[in-house]
Amino acid sequence: QLDLSEAELKEEITRVLNANNPHAPKNLVRYSFKERVYKPVTAVDHLAVHFALEGNLLHKESDEARRLTIFQLPPVEYKTFCIQSTPKRGDTTPVEDGGESEETGDEDKPRSASSKRRKREAKITNQFNFSERAGQTRNNPSRERSCQTEPPPRITFSDSANQWEIYDAYLEKLQKQDSIFDVKKKSLLDSGVYFRRPQNFAVFLLQSEDVTQVAEVAKIIERIVIQNTMDDIAQDFKYFEDASDEFRDQEGTLLPLWTFQYEKARHLSVTALCWNNKYQDLFAVGLGSYDFGKQAGGMLLFFSLKNSAFPEHIYPTASGILCLDIHPQLSYLVAVGFYDGCVAVYNLKEQTRDPVYKSTASTGKHTDPVWQVRWQNDDMDNNHMFCSVSSDGRVVTWTLVKNELMSSDIIRLSVKGAPSDGSEDSQMTAVSHGTSLDFHKQIDYLFLVGTEEGKIYKCSKTYSSQFLETYDAHRMPVDTVKWNHFHPRIFISCSSDWNVKIWDHTIKTPMFTFDLGSPVGDVCWAPYSSTIFAAVTIDRKVHVFDLSINKFEGICHQIVVAKKIRLTHIEFNPIHPIIIVGDDRATVTSLKLSPNLRKKPKSKKGQELPKGSEAEVLKMDRLLALLREPE
Repeated sequence: QLDLSEAELKEEITRVLNANNPHAPKNLVRYSFKERVYKPVTAVDHLAVHFALEGNLLHKESDEARRLTIFQLPPVEYKTFCIQSTPKRGDTTPVEDGGESEETGDEDKPRSASSKRRKREAKITNQFNFSERAGQTRNNPSRERSCQTEPPPRITFSDSANQWEIYDAYLEKLQKQDSIFDVKKKSLLDSGVYFRRPQNFAVFLLQSEDVTQVAEVAKIIERIVIQNTMDDIAQDFKYFEDASDEFRDQEGTLLPLWTFQYEKARHLSVTALCWNNKYQDLFAVGLGSYDFGKQAGGMLLFFSLKNSAFPEHIYPTASGILCLDIHPQLSYLVAVGFYDGCVAVYNLKEQTRDPVYKSTASTGKHTDPVWQVRWQNDDMDNNHMFCSVSSDGRVVTWTLVKNELMSSDIIRLSVKGAPSDGSEDSQMTAVSHGTSLDFHKQIDYLFLVGTEEGKIYKCSKTYSSQFLETYDAHRMPVDTVKWNHFHPRIFISCSSDWNVKIWDHTIKTPMFTFDLGSPVGDVCWAPYSSTIFAAVTIDRKVHVFDLSINKFEGICHQIVVAKKIRLTHIEFNPIHPIIIVGDDRATVTSLKLSPNLRKKPKSKKGQELPKGSEAEVLKMDRLLALLREPE
């Protein structure tokens, strides 16, 4: 207890208690529709309800009150009341307690049963925590497809529209229609055509309105319709696994899925395919022609697995496209090489159909068709770069600087195995025509170039005066050369001489050679395995090889298109077990790999295998060790 002085003990402390709620807000405002302003609320409700129970009052002389009184009486009073209220037949004198006549005895038997029933009904339940027994069991929620999926995003929107807002909207639309009419009239008058206001002016304005406002909604609706009409293909793409693979001798099959085609480009051929690394359902298709005597325009198309009926983006070009590459990080930048020697960069974010960058004669464009383009890492100034190879024998680096492309030659190819010096005499006699290009996955400066003479040159961006290595690879032009995704020493090449060869860049002879019996159009490594690759031939077949299963023959040889159609290119999807193949009718066919075509090594009992890229490198090293002679 505190020790207080006499003055402190006599000090009076006054406390005023009021009924105001301390949690009630003091600065409430309400919108006044009459004055169209927010006005403060003067009266604030300070009432705090701590307990509330709904009930009702009955008058004691009402019928319902009498019935409740009967149910609440004790059993003895209830029995006495019943006997006294039932007089004897033919007698007006009431019967006393316990007195029964012969006639009343027979009548009391059903009354006693009813009284017992009323006794049971007279129990009143607890109003505070009572719950029925049926409500105490937990019911599991029903599971169906609609509740297992994520709900679509929703937003609550509310707004008020008065007469002035409606008037302003109509006025704005009329002004827009008048401006469209004036522009149309001016363009016709400038061309020398007399123009007057048409009678069906409303129809004219409807045709002139911009439909891009509903383009995004129309695209979503189109995807919904396509996915509903092709639901069986979508189910196969996601869930179907060929169970018959268990009974095949390590062989697999390809299941056809969607077919992508643009009607206005049926006279062109698929000259390039490339998947988008960020949006794995989107891929680019380059259209041109390999018939060099009948060259016309080309097209750059972007298709999505969500809509196989129509392209997502369409870019018509004046010259045929022969190659393309999508930037690995900036997925909206696409580098394209043309038949006329130009290279260009398209930006998908721009609304225009023209490229944002394009080479010209003043910036050093190629003089022959560009056969391959590949994106590179940014330079020291963070400018984007890509490289190209052409039939004119030049390997050129292109840098995106402000609004133009800056070019610099990396190397000039020579038939004799040494780079040419650039003079006119040497170019006439010693120029080698480049046909394919690919950069090393781990070493940025190392790259391979395939030529029309069938040779493959290993080059470096730091040495422009000589080749690091020359491989006598094929007897005909090298169509494709690609580094392995996992192993740093392995690359693959194909040619029209029917051969696909796998090389170790430290050895000048091929490690594996496969004769496919027909000219090979394209070859590519699988992104999930270091030993699996696929190739297409002009006899309509897709060939899939897995070196870890069979080092001599493919595990799948399947015809995937109709007669008189030639396959040109093939590409694996980065994450999904599907491939796409292009043909000379501007059609891209998607195929799903069966389980035998995408097997991964199994760990033996008591042995732990490394995972990821280390396991793939180890798997390829074991194959190479079997081919090398012991020292």
